[in-house]
Amino acid sequence: MDFSISPRAADLLGRIKAFMAELIEPNEARLLAEQRTQTDPWAVLPEVLALKAQARTEGLWNLFLPSAGGLSNVEYATLAEQMGHSSLAPEIFNCNAPDTGNMEVLEKYGTPEQQQRWLQPLLAGEIRSAFCMTEPDVASSDATNMAATARIEGDQVVIDGRKWWSTGVGHPDCKLLIFMGLTFPDAHRHQRHSMVLVPRDTPGVSVERMLTVFGDADPPYGHGEVHFTDVRVPTANVLLGPGRGFEIAQGRLGPGRIHHCMRCIGAAERALALLCRRATARVAFGKPLINLGGNRDIVANARIDIEMARLLTLKTAWLIDTVGVLGAMSEISAIKVVAPDLACRIIDAAMQIHGGAGLSEDVPLSSMYAAARVLRLADGPDEVHRGLVARWELKKHAGSSHP
Repeated sequence: MDFSISPRAADLLGRIKAFMAELIEPNEARLLAEQRTQTDPWAVLPEVLALKAQARTEGLWNLFLPSAGGLSNVEYATLAEQMGHSSLAPEIFNCNAPDTGNMEVLEKYGTPEQQQRWLQPLLAGEIRSAFCMTEPDVASSDATNMAATARIEGDQVVIDGRKWWSTGVGHPDCKLLIFMGLTFPDAHRHQRHSMVLVPRDTPGVSVERMLTVFGDADPPYGHGEVHFTDVRVPTANVLLGPGRGFEIAQGRLGPGRIHHCMRCIGAAERALALLCRRATARVAFGKPLINLGGNRDIVANARIDIEMARLLTLKTAWLIDTVGVLGAMSEISAIKVVAPDLACRIIDAAMQIHGGAGLSEDVPLSSMYAAARVLRLADGPDEVHRGLVARWELKKHAGSSHP
């Protein structure tokens, strides 16, 4: 396995670090506070828009997409880890979910017309998008439970149903929803569903409410409950073809999970740095906190866990680069369990070291924890991914009679 990166990727990494150190990290707390307290919290701050424009001018833009950035998954993974140090960074570099996954879908499966209408504006940062898959009325960890429908009627697709946790739907620039629904209920369970491109302003599309995570609605992105009532779009809006939604979903998941997991590792690195600074500077009972209890063990275990998770994630990225997503299915599920879990544990330890401050907005730990905790459910809960790892492991040993 080779985790080395090209001179170009190393240059990009250095430039991203400098951009973040000079322009994002010193302003992060202020910008996040301004976002929450402005008259309309769902409006994008002009300063954020200016930072995005500057990042694009400097070529730090769309680096997640091989055709745009020219990077391998291993190379982009190193950049994603750096971006994970700040919740603002992925947006500013146009590498934010769910747009990254939606752009990958459009690039890989979209027709030239679909790409012209939707992919190009997304790549330019002119619009945002959402992905509508999870439903409130069924256990969506089993995607075959999906009840919302995308019926073919002549030259139209008729969409009905309720979706929720549709991330990004609250953004003022959200113009596109990718909807996954049931088209052929009697077909094989992995050939029943379709993915359909739905303009946000199509009649019958209604955002009923914005959901909160630990009381935070996460403006300007947000996670919405979206109702689709007799929504009609042309059959030309179907991606790849009716009944091929699961095929698209499987092709979408590998690189996106690399992005999520490496950002989790970046967040864990930042939390560990905050923990160490606080533990060495703060004194209680006549000693620095680092010398109380088992705090040195906490630091050591955090470092060990980060290194292990990074290596496993880079191995997974290398496998996707060399043998493709299907050759890395077990590893993709493994990192999806490992990275958010370690981020939660390390951020939680940092919160504990900070005492009451760790729960406040004075440090970014509580929002970092919420984001990591969401990822233990988003893109499949831990239990589903452990089940997939077990299945692949048992297949390797099927038929063996050796003790």
